[in-house]
Amino acid sequence: MSKMEPINFIDTFAEFKELKNIDRPTLISILEESFRGALTKMFGSDENFDVIINPDKGDFEIWHNREVVADDEVEDPIRHISLTEAKKIDIDYEIGETVADAVDFLGFGRRAILTLRQTLSSKILELQKDYLFNKYKDRIGQIVSGEVYQMWKKEILLLDDEGNELLLPKTEQIPADFYRKGDSVRSVVLKVESRNGNPKIIVSRTSPMFLQRLFELEVPEIHDGLITIRKIARIPGERAKVAVETYDERIDPVGACVGVKGARIHGIVRELRNENIDVINYTNNISLFIARSLSPAKISSIQLDEENHKADVYLKPEEISMAIGKSGMNIRLASMLTEYTIDVFRDIDEADDEDIYLDEFNDEIEQWVIDILKSIGCDTAKSVLAIPREELIQRSDLEEETVDDVLRVIKAEFEE
Repeated sequence: MSKMEPINFIDTFAEFKELKNIDRPTLISILEESFRGALTKMFGSDENFDVIINPDKGDFEIWHNREVVADDEVEDPIRHISLTEAKKIDIDYEIGETVADAVDFLGFGRRAILTLRQTLSSKILELQKDYLFNKYKDRIGQIVSGEVYQMWKKEILLLDDEGNELLLPKTEQIPADFYRKGDSVRSVVLKVESRNGNPKIIVSRTSPMFLQRLFELEVPEIHDGLITIRKIARIPGERAKVAVETYDERIDPVGACVGVKGARIHGIVRELRNENIDVINYTNNISLFIARSLSPAKISSIQLDEENHKADVYLKPEEISMAIGKSGMNIRLASMLTEYTIDVFRDIDEADDEDIYLDEFNDEIEQWVIDILKSIGCDTAKSVLAIPREELIQRSDLEEETVDDVLRVIKAEFEE
């Protein structure tokens, strides 16, 4: 039996044992393949060799099988052994029999040992890459934790509990995210790429799936399937809307998600850097779903264009700013959630018949300016006049001169 020095062989086995989910037959097969590769380099072929691996003890046996031939018929020393040489091993050998003698691998010197080590290391690396790729391919959409190891301008390198590398790009970070080396970070596995055979694991904190998984962790009814998350819309770090439903009439899905005094949702909000989360009841009634998605604003009526996925929503003047939200965030999220383009209009009372729609001013005010004003909920003359000049400039993002021109035209109409 051939045994290699512990530093050369036992350590190699230890490297294999550190790999999780590598079954014993695969281990033995790869070790044998590595030995056969080394034998082929030394002898030109491995066909006449038996390799027996004992991974538990870290040792192995190599047997060289050769046919006994007459002394003058040795054509290939790898396949043949002369009768004279055979009888030196055992006096009873005859022509035509097979001689199996142990090969002293160490006897081939450091080059043979180095070749074996390099082959094994290469195969170990391949196994690690395959294992890592397959492990995380199966975990796409799941939450993982990693420790901040290195920070760059465009991404952060995290290490999981096995020391595997995870990449959190800047684009997948919540704007308010701030980390130091050693901090623990939770994220969701977004995708796994293979570049030149090297697995690249991309994680995200901005994906709607991250918010969904956090709800599953915090709300037992979601985890158990009693409540279903139907839709999620997010502006990461700012605001999110989550539509939930249940088939169990005994459960209040919104109340269950929020928890007593907001206990369940507070943990999610903290994890998402104080992202404001609205939880609403899902419904197949699209008009009702749009109305709920514009919460906290209360709408008066809706006109749907289902073919083009558009909705004209009419609200009382005092509700318009709530429907639009800060920087248009509320209406934007409602559109993302419902997949409808939503336009808001002022609901004009009969007593308000003196008011004039902005479109009627298109001979004096450019249409693109009117469209911007309508996008912030100002579809009539009086709705524009009801907003202070400074606020109108800020909300519409129009030039001061343009806003002043608009106000001058509208005021002149009413003065007449």
